[in-house]
Amino acid sequence: MRLQPNPPRLITVGLTLLLAVVGAVYAWPLDSLIAVLAPVNDLARSVGLTLDRSFGFLCLFASPSLLVAGSLLPGI
Repeated sequence: MRLQPNPPRLITVGLTLLLAVVGAVYAWPLDSLIAVLAPVNDLARSVGLTLDRSFGFLCLFASPSLLVAGSLLPGI
């Protein structure tokens, strides 16, 4: 069985862009945009995550990984 690349779904592309933006803001601390992402920070703290620089780099790594998974695996 061969994997054939398919276009990813719109929700996958949206999550990829969200991860990229959050990752860029927290990996390279952009003070003016951290205040804009305060609701995301509050949501992450409610589940026990801390948004710091290492979390930003993790989001930057997960962003293209999710896009590749969405194009190779059907239904994602």
